[in-house]
Amino acid sequence: MTEILVQERAEGQVSPAARVVEHPAWPALKDAVEQIRPWQSKDGSIDFDAEGAPTRAEAEDALRRVVEAVEQLSPLLPHDAEYHAALVKDLRRWAAEGFGVPDFLDSLLAFQPAANRQHGLQHLVVFPMYTQNGNPDRNLEAVVLRMVWPDWLAELERTRYDNPLFCGITFEDFTSGYDTNSAVLFPETIAVREAPERFSWGGIFCDREAARFRRVTAAAVDILGLELPEDVEAMIHDQKRCEEAFVLWDMIHDRTHSHGDLPFDPFMIKQRQPFWMYGLEELRCDLTAFKEAVQLAAEGVPQARDVQYAVLFDRMFRFPVTGERVRNYDGLGGQLLFAYLHQHDVVRWRDNKLSIDFERAPQVTNQLCAEIEKLYRDGIDRPKLVHWFAGYELVSRHLAPHPASKWAKGPEALDLSQPPRKLVDDVLPDEFPLSMFYEALQKKLKKVIASTKGITADSADRVAA
Repeated sequence: MTEILVQERAEGQVSPAARVVEHPAWPALKDAVEQIRPWQSKDGSIDFDAEGAPTRAEAEDALRRVVEAVEQLSPLLPHDAEYHAALVKDLRRWAAEGFGVPDFLDSLLAFQPAANRQHGLQHLVVFPMYTQNGNPDRNLEAVVLRMVWPDWLAELERTRYDNPLFCGITFEDFTSGYDTNSAVLFPETIAVREAPERFSWGGIFCDREAARFRRVTAAAVDILGLELPEDVEAMIHDQKRCEEAFVLWDMIHDRTHSHGDLPFDPFMIKQRQPFWMYGLEELRCDLTAFKEAVQLAAEGVPQARDVQYAVLFDRMFRFPVTGERVRNYDGLGGQLLFAYLHQHDVVRWRDNKLSIDFERAPQVTNQLCAEIEKLYRDGIDRPKLVHWFAGYELVSRHLAPHPASKWAKGPEALDLSQPPRKLVDDVLPDEFPLSMFYEALQKKLKKVIASTKGITADSADRVAA
């Protein structure tokens, strides 16, 4: 490892002597993967009888070039040697078995990035997978990434926010499935014959999150005439500061899913619930990160104030106006946060200008967090349906339900003889429509948000078309 990697004392960094993406085998790998992707069906297989399909020989040749490129790049990454060996076997087996539904369980189990979280460490990742908020099909993808694990973050994880599976990561380069809105690398997206008993890592691209945040927030601030403190203005123009804010936010958010008073499985595995319950869970995790950031800022952690601004602005400006209005639970959480702050006079929209009382924002935001936490604690003693209604009541105190909503009319409007999961069918796709404020903001931010597809740290400052 010492021949390949140069250790740096500062920040515990590991600087490769050569970037993977600068090796000639990397563009060769990308080209081969991009050739294979259009041949694949939704499940990742290749149907040689389909229109426009390659011959078996053409597919085998493209896959051979993938294998050769991986084998050429692997010596740059000795920490990935076991994974790359398993990957080559999985690739060859896929070809030998006729390019059916891919099964990369063996290489997935061999890939263990969380076991070696060194700041700056590169990984070459190749899997058949879908990309969350990106490509829904299980196409072959290739990604080169770096770990984000500076000393200050490692110390917070060790002493305060134990999260052994969490991987902060940044893009070096990627194939088409990541030229999308996807900002995560999760093992559950990978094509396997059976799910592992437990997953051992999860990666979030804080550089894409930060770049997207900066572009959308800058546009929203300009559109809304919001006056920012000088330090906050500087943050929005600083990619590194924003990346550090997001990696800390992500680490605490991710951990919160399994901490606290939990009346239900927070990951909603094999459960069917109304989408406002998903929205409250995601908002709970974000507001917990905000609450912890308030405390960390008081203790002098420099990234903590930036986390607070990132949570407020991303949640209020981007989330509500991003994506379709169909069970948009992340959007709902942003709507709820804005409405709560507005109704408590922290946020005001007057004379076509937005103002924020930054001094009161922490107290009132933490107040909303406390209300959600109380909902959760009370939910431990409630039947499922009663808990859903309690969640609905919390949201509808601050957001107006759709006039046609059955749930808004109360239990008497629903057929309670049905099991709870059937009553989810009575939830409208857009149970809590956008306010007039957000309808106007959505129109003005539409092109800017569209321009963040595939955004990276390098492209963050380019002006949206």
